[in-house]
Amino acid sequence: MILIGHVLGTDASHLCEAQDGHRLEVLTFKAFQSIQRAAQLDKIDINIASGFRDFSRQQLIWNNKWQGLRPLYSSSGKLLDPATLTPEEKLHAILTWSALPGGSRHHWGTDLDVYDRPRVEQTGQRLQLVPSEYAENGPCFALNQWLDRFAADFGFYRPYRQYTGGVSVEPWHLSFQPVAEKMQNAMSCDALKECLLGKHIEGKEVVLKQLPTIYRRYILNQGTPTERENITG
Repeated sequence: MILIGHVLGTDASHLCEAQDGHRLEVLTFKAFQSIQRAAQLDKIDINIASGFRDFSRQQLIWNNKWQGLRPLYSSSGKLLDPATLTPEEKLHAILTWSALPGGSRHHWGTDLDVYDRPRVEQTGQRLQLVPSEYAENGPCFALNQWLDRFAADFGFYRPYRQYTGGVSVEPWHLSFQPVAEKMQNAMSCDALKECLLGKHIEGKEVVLKQLPTIYRRYILNQGTPTERENITG
């Protein structure tokens, strides 16, 4: 049974130990093991960079970004100066790359960031989780192509495959659709608001004021009409 705490990241009772200390929802982990084995046959080594992330962890990321302790970027990856941004601009800059606490798909245990560890290690660089690593000539390009072909066979899809005016492109982000859909259906803007009211969230006033828009544009990732038309047109 899905509890609202599973959706909001405040209850981890639905998880199991997965890989390298990461945790996943039980059925998601079984599906991950299957896709990992299949990829190995094609010499693709799928590893978890990030799995379940609880509310407190997402809260820390959010608050640090709001306070200027972490960098902010535009949707195109340009570094932004927080001092020049209005609260609304800062809000959307953060949401493009980081989820609102309580609104992250990583709370569900059904979503994970993946990479090809041996190929990344061959570069001598640390994994950054940036699109260039998954583009042609990037260490995870073969993985990216493999997922395009086979992810759906194992129940996975990539919710941030294209930019629609909401969350930035994340080719590394996999979601186990059979359970993720149930998690999303259990979510509501009202439940999120109730959760946030009792938490310390930087920028809470503007967050609550904009919450219906945040919920539609970023959490459901429906983006903006202009960007959606650019994709379909």
